[in-house]
Amino acid sequence: MTDASGAGRRTADELVRLLADDDTAGAEELLAGVTTIRDLVFVGAGLTSIARAEARRLPPAQRAQANTRQLRLGVLRDANREDPEGLRGWLQRAGEEVVLIRTQQSVADRFTG
Repeated sequence: MTDASGAGRRTADELVRLLADDDTAGAEELLAGVTTIRDLVFVGAGLTSIARAEARRLPPAQRAQANTRQLRLGVLRDANREDPEGLRGWLQRAGEEVVLIRTQQSVADRFTG
């Protein structure tokens, strides 16, 4: 892992933690500190990696829905390719997606466990 990708993954993990704690202001502050498009994209790669890995453990219907949401997030990312503020919005939604997947997995675990 390169320094930039490692930093992106750490920022992604922190963003998810803040969103899971319902700390929107902290999440916005964290993202405001990521200033370059390159660094924003590395954070997005970290979030995408987390979301896809965790979605694989969901039941089939929820996994399919998560895959569809990932495609929509990709469209949002592409639409904001050169707009740092738009990319921050994409990252916020991508982080919220990870929190949603974790919530769905928790519910599924209760029914299957």
